[in-house]
Amino acid sequence: MSKTALLRAGVAIAAAGILLAGCAPAPDQPAASGTGGYCARMVTDSGGLDDRSFNDASWKGLQDAQAKYGIDAKVLVSTSETDLAPNVQQAVDSGCNFVLTVGYSLADATLDQATKNPGVDFSIVDEVVDAPNVKPIVFDTAQASYLAGYLAAGVTQTGIVATFGGGNQPPVTLFMDGFVDGVAKYNEVHGTTVKTLGWDKAAQDGVFTGDFEDVNKGLTTTQGFIDQGADVILPVAGQVGEGAARAALDSGKALVIWVDSDGYDTLAKEFRPVVLTSVMKNTGAAVVQIVGSSIDGTFDSKQYVGTLDNGGVDIAPYHDLAGKVSTALAAEVDQLRKDIVSGAIVVTSPNTPK
Repeated sequence: MSKTALLRAGVAIAAAGILLAGCAPAPDQPAASGTGGYCARMVTDSGGLDDRSFNDASWKGLQDAQAKYGIDAKVLVSTSETDLAPNVQQAVDSGCNFVLTVGYSLADATLDQATKNPGVDFSIVDEVVDAPNVKPIVFDTAQASYLAGYLAAGVTQTGIVATFGGGNQPPVTLFMDGFVDGVAKYNEVHGTTVKTLGWDKAAQDGVFTGDFEDVNKGLTTTQGFIDQGADVILPVAGQVGEGAARAALDSGKALVIWVDSDGYDTLAKEFRPVVLTSVMKNTGAAVVQIVGSSIDGTFDSKQYVGTLDNGGVDIAPYHDLAGKVSTALAAEVDQLRKDIVSGAIVVTSPNTPK
């Protein structure tokens, strides 16, 4: 039966509460109304729902779609790698029309279920899965990270900044590529020699904690950078980044640049004094748009690529630390944004989304 027919028929999907596979509970949500039988399910990666990163942002997007379209939306929370495939299976078994998966670790399970269930629309965040019923949601975060790197180079007092990742995967290193190039651009413009620790773009190798959950690894990694003189750090590591914020706060001399969402809003308030800015992905808006296309029958498998031009990526306001950003530096960052959008500056990376 087609999705349109399902909608008209008002098929009731029996899926009470949050669907889990050996997982923690997720937040309560309002009951769906007004869409007949249309429902959507989301599966997190092992970082869980409250990662203050892409799982959290994706779920908020699906909640926004629920509010806008009156659909039934629920999330399956993965707490370990062994939850991933079973959770995607459970999402499909719910009989829902749309399944959203989050992160590269869900790529294989997404492809497997999409192949077996061609009548279901799938979308995956931060990964490309090639199937006619899977729409990848990816972001050219190097563009926004370029702005963040330039900003970091302009703010540093020590002449040393740093970045590290949770793992050496394209969605992570794309941030790091843009960051080091932004620092290099600042050096070129100002004749400075700001140094970036933690990432060698040419070698595509650097410092990684090996996971996206262990906050203590973020703390010790960042403390090591601070000990080497770094005073602005970009962690690209999900929850691990909270450890970086803790190290920066405890040091009394370092700042962090958050990723995915605005860390000023998503981190605990105690960290606000050290959040310089954030490299943001507008995941929620993309999710709402794609769910809408699934509902109205215009869904396709063409990649959604978030850029500075379409508002899919950007850096956050400087909030409490605006005083550390001179008027001249802020204007330079704004001009860089315009130059990237116009094509006058092309930010490149081996992992730039196509």
